[in-house]
Amino acid sequence: MAAPSSGPDSGQHSQQYSAQTLDKAIKAYDIRGVVGEEITEGFVRDVGAAFAQILRAEGETRIAIGYDMRPSSPGLAAAFAQGANSQGISVIELGLTSTDELYFVAGTELCAGAMFTASHNPAQYNGIKLCRAGATPVSTTTGLAEIRLLLENGVVGYDGVAGGVEKRDVLDAYAAFLRELVPVATDRQLTVAVDAANGMAGLTVPAVLGDMDIRPLYFELDGTFPNHEANPLDPKNLVDLQWFTPQQGADIGLAFDGDADRCFVVDERGEPVSPSAITALIAARTLEQHPGATIIHNLITSRAVPEIVAELGGTPVRTRVGHSYIKAQMAQRGALFGGEHSAHYYFAEFFNADSGLLAALHVLAALAEQDAPLSVLMAKYERYVASGEINSTVTDQHEATNRVIDAFSDRATNVDRLDGVTVDLANAWFNVRASNTEPLLRLNVEAPTREEVDTLADEILGIIRSGEGQ
Repeated sequence: MAAPSSGPDSGQHSQQYSAQTLDKAIKAYDIRGVVGEEITEGFVRDVGAAFAQILRAEGETRIAIGYDMRPSSPGLAAAFAQGANSQGISVIELGLTSTDELYFVAGTELCAGAMFTASHNPAQYNGIKLCRAGATPVSTTTGLAEIRLLLENGVVGYDGVAGGVEKRDVLDAYAAFLRELVPVATDRQLTVAVDAANGMAGLTVPAVLGDMDIRPLYFELDGTFPNHEANPLDPKNLVDLQWFTPQQGADIGLAFDGDADRCFVVDERGEPVSPSAITALIAARTLEQHPGATIIHNLITSRAVPEIVAELGGTPVRTRVGHSYIKAQMAQRGALFGGEHSAHYYFAEFFNADSGLLAALHVLAALAEQDAPLSVLMAKYERYVASGEINSTVTDQHEATNRVIDAFSDRATNVDRLDGVTVDLANAWFNVRASNTEPLLRLNVEAPTREEVDTLADEILGIIRSGEGQ
């Protein structure tokens, strides 16, 4: 532990930030922006001081800090640590870390956490995901608004003893923890293709899956993303893995985003497996071990998820999109598992937090327990066809949404507004949600066939984009 030094005088304030500046950087669930513009070391240092001041007032004494492979991440993490130290909070420096590895530390050490990453965003971005002790997320309603207020007014200096610094490597402990939660049988030797997208999975996958036959693709840590963006939700970023998996004769392909908290799956043919189907598979495994368990799913996952959960005797709970909502419902409902169609998967045994590798272990375990290929195993969980999320730029989100509701008023069997507007039809459904940060409407459609999905999506998009010049 580094020797502590005196903090700044309590009468001093940090820089004050305008509402316009903070609007650009502080989002609903994290802090994120372009490095050198919204995200600078000075700004991050003040964020660290603001968060530490809140923690100190709540009786917390430590914060773990990890960062991804982006070139800007080490300097930003160091600046944040300086800000936290200046407020009397000690820092556990984890170095290069995946986001779920940070959650592991926050959960097992019962300390707050800060992860420096911009997840799937391009290289010029960076940001901070914050959590409290136990990996409880920090969002607008649970701390980001307080941080913002402190930054607007200027963080008051602290005249007590500054916090210390401890460096720690937790990769082996994290890997052992995950493997203990979900052991994978060795009777069937699996060949696993993995596209790390030059992100943090290049570090964590060998540690967790090291006993398997791993076929690596883009494992070199490189935050400039020389091969493709670390955003497997975009189909163009799965193309390499779709070719590589059958080319290697692999049983399964796994793709991770930049900070490795999301995992996408392709089968032995290179065909993408829906994250909703993965949600249903893990839910089924959970219910086999814990009959009657509560399972969370967000409202744009396939309707197959709540159907399968109910058929297996579980209790499905539908929630809004977003990790803070999922994690809150996990805690409130005592749920054991939660899934989102964006490939975030949440586990009660992992502090209600999301972990891409823990989800991957569940799929690998299910595959290893039987002899069929992954495409056959997953077929029973794929009941419907989905459009995927389709974005439209609009000048007035509310007005465009109302146009859609009006157009379907005579066909809708139910309309709800849990998150945006979800419209149920006789044999299909769709959801239209406004982006919190951009002038976009996001559309998701599900129906029994591809033809029905495409027809319905085209009709809705025509309504949304009418008069928008698209």
